[in-house]
Amino acid sequence: MFTVRIQAGQFDAAAEIAALAQGRTDIGAVVTFTGLCRDDIAPGGARLVALTLEHYPGMAEEEIARLVEEARTRWPLTGATVIHRFGRMIPGDNIVLVVTASSHRTAAFEAAEFLMDWLKTRAPFWKLEEREAARSWVAAKDTDDTAAGRWG
Repeated sequence: MFTVRIQAGQFDAAAEIAALAQGRTDIGAVVTFTGLCRDDIAPGGARLVALTLEHYPGMAEEEIARLVEEARTRWPLTGATVIHRFGRMIPGDNIVLVVTASSHRTAAFEAAEFLMDWLKTRAPFWKLEEREAARSWVAAKDTDDTAAGRWG
């Protein structure tokens, strides 16, 4: 089972893992990554109040599905789930979930890491930070490009 969803509402990581693995005996490893909106303090001391994620509907799902398909060609995955939220989130809210399943742990770990690295740089999402005194769009980070670049 391979699933990609873009949604405004929260997700339940445990329920998603159970849905992927239920009744399956070919899965030897499940790796999950959950990205959360963190309570961040910017230089100068302005706290993050909220993070709003916007996306390009249709294109976001298509690009993430393409990344999942590329992961399937690189590793022997038996399943994967990628859920990315959009809309306004406050610190502590879920943002993204990546679940990868394989017969072996190495494949599941590497595929999950690959997907997260590429989600940060390729998926068409834009982040607006709302801080105590101002709002600003988040610029792309060189460190994210470097992480994704290691996959070739």
